[in-house]
Amino acid sequence: MWALITGASSGIGRDMSRYLYKLGYNLVIVARNEEGLKKLKQELQNENHSNNNDTDNKKEILIISEDLSNEENCFDLYEKTKNIELDLVINNAGFGVFGEFTKIDLESEIDLINTNITAVHILTKLYLQDMVKKNNGHILNVASIAGMEPGPLMAAYYASKSYVIRFTRAVSKELKKSGSKVKLSILCPGPTDTNFNNVANVIFKAPSMSSEKVAKYGIDKTLRGKLIIVPGFTNKCVRFFSKCLPDCILESVAYHIQRRKRK
Repeated sequence: MWALITGASSGIGRDMSRYLYKLGYNLVIVARNEEGLKKLKQELQNENHSNNNDTDNKKEILIISEDLSNEENCFDLYEKTKNIELDLVINNAGFGVFGEFTKIDLESEIDLINTNITAVHILTKLYLQDMVKKNNGHILNVASIAGMEPGPLMAAYYASKSYVIRFTRAVSKELKKSGSKVKLSILCPGPTDTNFNNVANVIFKAPSMSSEKVAKYGIDKTLRGKLIIVPGFTNKCVRFFSKCLPDCILESVAYHIQRRKRK
């Protein structure tokens, strides 16, 4: 079995890679940070060696360093991996930026849109076409609980994750109607202990889940074919209220929460 994970050098992506390796998957780990990928590969191979002396059972790990904010790199990634029989593709790479829309650097927002939306769209399209042909496989797109409501002070990030949710749901319905066995899933975590805070330049005031728990929960639910995956009781409550409350109230609540994140 093979799994491909983007954004695998840290956070949820790294812990997903660790968990999938324990489950017996060969891995294609992808990120901009090549050194982080090398460290992860060494860690996993060392752990595998200590737990298993049978070298014939050694699982493979392929490292690919790509900056997925560049559209051409998304196609390059596919070309490098299209001949691998991938059972699971996880579009996890993404980041956020914080601040008033008129004051945030435009280039940072364009990179965000390219990584959080364009890369997810391209890679889902390319790998899904292959999976549909063989009528087998899973794709997990990592969104956020933030994608279920408007997000003042993180407008681009919230909107990007909303795109991932709506896009994945729509394509999933198409697959179901066509009778395909290929499954799509959406992971919608809330605050999580990752490097996200430093990149977005925010401090979460709410309790954060460990990335290990989020990763394991997300993988387990994906392999069971669940579409919307929301880890944690608090996040499930957020999802419930996002369905019940009007946007004008959600916007005010979100603004208050976001303002408290300011460093």
